[in-house]
Amino acid sequence: MDSSRIADVIEIEQLLARYAAGMTMDDVDTVLAVFAADGWYSAFGEKYAPGDFPSLMAAAPKGVFTVSTPAIEFDGEDAGTGVQPLCFVAQTDHSMRIGYYTDTYRRTGDGWRLQTRAMTFLRRDGSRDSGRPHDPRRPVPGQKSAG
Repeated sequence: MDSSRIADVIEIEQLLARYAAGMTMDDVDTVLAVFAADGWYSAFGEKYAPGDFPSLMAAAPKGVFTVSTPAIEFDGEDAGTGVQPLCFVAQTDHSMRIGYYTDTYRRTGDGWRLQTRAMTFLRRDGSRDSGRPHDPRRPVPGQKSAG
């Protein structure tokens, strides 16, 4: 791996670290900044555009988002994919949720950004799914993403 590709890996790792820190600190601006303007997040069988993130984060449980080093693969100079394991510990009762993110990355004029991030939860029974709605305040996708 040449030095420019190593720099790309470090930039993406830092991007994903900012996402986890932003989620842990309930900092919507930090989370928005790691996504491409036309990117999206997928969970609960729904896709959410950045305009949905403030309502989605308000409805999300609060706690610590601990992530592992992502496995990154590049597709040319300006795109890539990755998988990043996750362990979330809820602040209120210390219950855990585990799973992984499946990502696509894109180099923009502002550097590397998440183009897509999809959550997969690992269940005790061995199943995997995109999550169960946890709050009726969770926005309907597209509700705030027009434009």
